[in-house]
Amino acid sequence: MIIELTSEQHQILATNGKDAVRVIDPLNMAQYVLVRAEIYDRFESILSDDPGWQDAARMAAMQVFARDGWDDPRMDVYNALDPRKAP
Repeated sequence: MIIELTSEQHQILATNGKDAVRVIDPLNMAQYVLVRAEIYDRFESILSDDPGWQDAARMAAMQVFARDGWDDPRMDVYNALDPRKAP
């Protein structure tokens, strides 16, 4: 569903200077955030139910950790603290 902005809303978004604007529904006091569609799409992809995104994020983090010295054998002691590994 798409709704059109009023002239007042357009003016506020155009002069805000930020990527998001908070709005409130006066009927139920619920707050919303208006963001550009490309920003929303990025968040949606990060928070999606795609099971592969967590593995991809973990692998990217592991590459950074390895580059920063976490693959040093002296760090192996911390592997025992990993709650995902069975004893």
